Amino acid sequence: MTPRVPLRAMSTTVPTSPDTAAPEAATVSLLHLGGLEVWPPVVLAPMAGVTNAAFRSLCRRHGGGLYVSEMVGARGLLEGNRTSLLKASFASDEDPRSIQLYAVEPGEAAAATELLVGQGRVDHIDLNFGCPAPKVTRHGGGAALPWRTDRYAAVIGAVVGAAGRVPVTVKTRTGIDDDHLTYLEAGRIAQDLGVAAIALHARTAEQRYGPPADWSAIHRLVEAVDLPVLGNGDIWEAADALRMVAETGCAGVVVGRGCLGRPWLFRDLQAAFEGREVPPPPTLGEVADLLFEHAQLLVEAQGEDQGLRELRKHTSWYLQGFPVGRPLRRALNQVCHLEEVVDLLADLDRTLPFDEGVRRQPRGHTTPAKRVTLPHGWLESRTGTGSDPLHGAAAEVVSGG
Repeated sequence: MTPRVPLRAMSTTVPTSPDTAAPEAATVSLLHLGGLEVWPPVVLAPMAGVTNAAFRSLCRRHGGGLYVSEMVGARGLLEGNRTSLLKASFASDEDPRSIQLYAVEPGEAAAATELLVGQGRVDHIDLNFGCPAPKVTRHGGGAALPWRTDRYAAVIGAVVGAAGRVPVTVKTRTGIDDDHLTYLEAGRIAQDLGVAAIALHARTAEQRYGPPADWSAIHRLVEAVDLPVLGNGDIWEAADALRMVAETGCAGVVVGRGCLGRPWLFRDLQAAFEGREVPPPPTLGEVADLLFEHAQLLVEAQGEDQGLRELRKHTSWYLQGFPVGRPLRRALNQVCHLEEVVDLLADLDRTLPFDEGVRRQPRGHTTPAKRVTLPHGWLESRTGTGSDPLHGAAAEVVSGG
């Protein structure tokens, strides 16, 4: 499948903030991931329960980039698990089709990759080594896995070998905690095994989503490897993306919580990377239209009952900062039919402006720092690819944070 890439600008010089020690400007170019060309160099972060086909479709309507599915477990795919198959579904016009795969066992990782590639279902595979959720790390998966370097390498090698021409990328965190950092070694291993890029969420698993991301770690990884590094953490508006590129030298940015309830962020990012003026934020009326469009997409993909249940987590994000009242917010979280959404949004004051005071207010995960749940004795060794009593449980995880 040949990707359709907006070619308005393939290289842009972006300024950095004058109060930093970074170079005065940095150049961002077309992002090459194997045979894929991505412009602007923006990636939608995989987010469990959020980045399904409906949300990706809504975001893609606003700007270019690479839009990755939520995390899908390799074992769930191989067993035909209904939830896993739904997570691995794509909109009919989605191109390129990008999936994030979770695995802890090389054989299952390779088999799931062969299934996805052999059926022509994907154009890009991202491997999850960054999830901090206890249900994942307690079994040695996600952000815990890079600590065991041979198992980490075995999973990557198996997927790269099975993927053929389909590019494989890796997403990781800086480490388990400040005393157990893994990202530089993880980057070098991934590079040696032939991955197309590595994305770094500049927090440890212990930090979760609480403290500010340490962008200096992204810069250190850029200096340590010879493959594209994508920076992730605290991209709340387009100016943040430009600053991250200028300060760290990263090849592109990964956007997570910043786009929750604000799919127009991808419009802003495209404008910024192309050197154009970022458009003004939408009014309440325009946001209400987006909320309803999102509801329609969810209903089309999952049916009215499940689709509107999925919508509930998004309504507060869309309406953040707007004085719409608790009764309306509560009612939107109880709707059962699309017509109810229409009726509830009909009486809003569509002229109300976006509240700039909440532009950078966190949405989604706000989990503070918390000790990482790990298998017994996990930190005692950096090696261990063999079977262990938790191995089966780790592979059974089909979704994560």
